[in-house]
Amino acid sequence: MQQSGRSVNLVRELYRQGPSYVFAKKPGEIAEEFGFSQVARLASNENPFGPSSFAINEINKAIDTINRYPDTTQPDLIHALEKFHGKYSFVTGAGMDGVIETCIRAIVNPGDKVAISTPTFSFYGLATAAQGGTIENVPRNAEFSVDISSFISSARDAKISFLCTPNNPSGTVTPVSDIEEILRDINGILFLDNAYVEFSAEEYRPLMNDYENLIIGRTMSKVFGLAGCRVGYAFVPGWFRQIYEKAATPFALNNLSAAAATGALQDQEFLDKTISFVKKWRDIFTREAGRQVLSSGANFVMVDVSPFTGDEAADYFAQNGVLVRSCRSFPGLEDHYIRVCIGEEWENTRFLEVLRKI
Repeated sequence: MQQSGRSVNLVRELYRQGPSYVFAKKPGEIAEEFGFSQVARLASNENPFGPSSFAINEINKAIDTINRYPDTTQPDLIHALEKFHGKYSFVTGAGMDGVIETCIRAIVNPGDKVAISTPTFSFYGLATAAQGGTIENVPRNAEFSVDISSFISSARDAKISFLCTPNNPSGTVTPVSDIEEILRDINGILFLDNAYVEFSAEEYRPLMNDYENLIIGRTMSKVFGLAGCRVGYAFVPGWFRQIYEKAATPFALNNLSAAAATGALQDQEFLDKTISFVKKWRDIFTREAGRQVLSSGANFVMVDVSPFTGDEAADYFAQNGVLVRSCRSFPGLEDHYIRVCIGEEWENTRFLEVLRKI
């Protein structure tokens, strides 16, 4: 035991005592604890329709390749991305998290400043801290729009800055004109997290043609229904691609995940069905919640549950067979919100029924 205590002291204080990513409760735990055969899973912003049949077909074709290491440049997936989006420069990673982590690793030295528009996805700060960067959180306005002048002031001399649109957890969409204003006035790189952009009407991709300091992160986990495959990618300036590949963890994206993503990019009908369903239920949630629901461009909404805290509301929902996300762990957010994604019809209906009981 004594030796173990000395060994623990070798671990960085960040990982002995610092914050970590907060996960939602597991459906199985809730089902067992409260006696439900089915739990409505509305906490993790997943696609209720599952994966596209195109993705499954490509996985089946790739099964025989799992004895081989993947090609680190993922040429088939890159080609599929170019066919889907156009002739941009792309990089890939193990989920959006992997892309974020690699970008920070390539850019940030210990002590370098990183600006983050908050409240938002906590992983930007966690990955920055892991690299030894200095985090400067830039609070959003009261209605969760980006305070452009404050963000520019903080981001101007930052090595890299993070802005999520539609934002997680508020769902707020930042206009393209605001992003352009930021890009014109900062010296470092802006990482624009577009994990949920397919569910909004805003179009940021053309900015890549005009700005050499922009990275746009995307994921296959949401609209494409591949959360379990962990596939992320990003639009990057041409000069940055080779640097990213040097910094990336070798063979991070496996053969089956890359194949699934390549297939999913070919199924436009699946995407259209998902987007239409999400928008329909997003409107229903907003109309029928009976509480303040923030305007959202994502596949989730943020609901004000005051006077209850996010944890109190999430626990109440769990007791009634619904898994929602308490927003307590999001930096800079008052503790009276929950985040609820669009699920299957029965899940959405159950959520509204429980919400009315509160």
